[in-house]
Amino acid sequence: MIYKVLYQESSYEVPVRERTKSLYIEAGSKKAVRRNLSDRNYNIEFIQELNESHLDYEKQDENFTTENV
Repeated sequence: MIYKVLYQESSYEVPVRERTKSLYIEAGSKKAVRRNLSDRNYNIEFIQELNESHLDYEKQDENFTTENV
């Protein structure tokens, strides 16, 4: 399953919408995603499981890449 993670780069800053970034991770569960990102000191706002149609939409972005857990 592929998950979209919305995050701020620093857990010490107040979340600001304009600085929210996203990344895509292939993992077995949301828990595995959080475990994999725990060493990066991100302020994770939201983890969304992508269905097939949403994933197809996201793949249209030229910067789309996924990480594997």
